[in-house]
Amino acid sequence: MPRTPLLSDLTARARTTAHARRTPCPCGATTTLTDRPDGTVVRHEGTVAKAHAPHTNPTDLTARLTTAGHLPGILLPPLDPAPLHLHDRLVTCWPYGTPVDPDDPDAAPWEAAATLLARLHRTPAPTPLPPMRGPLKAVRAITRLREAGPHPAAAPVLHAWTLLPAWARAEAPQPDTTTLCHGDLHLGQLVRHPAPDGPWLLIDVDDLGVGVPGWDLARPAAWYACGLLPPDEWTRFLTAYRAAAGPAVPETGDPWPALDVPARALTVQTAALAVVKAARANRPLDEVELAVVDACDRMGSVPPELTPGFAK
Repeated sequence: MPRTPLLSDLTARARTTAHARRTPCPCGATTTLTDRPDGTVVRHEGTVAKAHAPHTNPTDLTARLTTAGHLPGILLPPLDPAPLHLHDRLVTCWPYGTPVDPDDPDAAPWEAAATLLARLHRTPAPTPLPPMRGPLKAVRAITRLREAGPHPAAAPVLHAWTLLPAWARAEAPQPDTTTLCHGDLHLGQLVRHPAPDGPWLLIDVDDLGVGVPGWDLARPAAWYACGLLPPDEWTRFLTAYRAAAGPAVPETGDPWPALDVPARALTVQTAALAVVKAARANRPLDEVELAVVDACDRMGSVPPELTPGFAK
């Protein structure tokens, strides 16, 4: 991977921060965890430095960092609540946490994820926050699909998108404007801190805000509805969320009236990005990608307002 000025200086920032936290530092190699246009993350020993997406609003990010600092048992707290500026990007530093092992799906911490979400959703925002950015991420995926040009799988995805209510397409305010939400929950958003075997915590505050809590349950719900998440794992997740008094779904009974629209939106978002990825690689859709596109095709036959859940 070529080293850009941003990556080089971000690496230096991570090293400097790590050395200030621990003297002497074991000083192993600094590793690049992610290097994408919407975020670059590097690690030096026990410190992680992240360059956030271009044009990130500094006021909103500061509010999100402040919230993480006030909820240390739920969200991983930043090392500094004020972001730095580096090459026209906002940069934050964090303690390193052990991520979920993608090669051990049986050890996926579904109960921990659900419990943390329930606690987050039950906690009043400690500072004023912008809306949760989940719908905006869905819009971005649809924009990328349209910009990718014609593709035979695009039509059902775009049609399913048009059937979503305006709030799920970020065209109107969300119906909930007070509940604290993560905004982009998946298993990659959990780490154990202190590493290697501390309690699980949520990470990545870029989409944190107030909004519809069902959005945070929508990705596993969508995977279950598409046949990509086994029923027992979905049951573990939902049961743990309810046991922790999570407000996104009723305590008992059918959860789908509360989850249907967010799950549809996440399915459309996932399908849009899948089509873009396949088109750029000039390859056919794989089995998982076909599953989410097929789900969009099925969803397109009945608007979400008329069904209790497309998993039925």
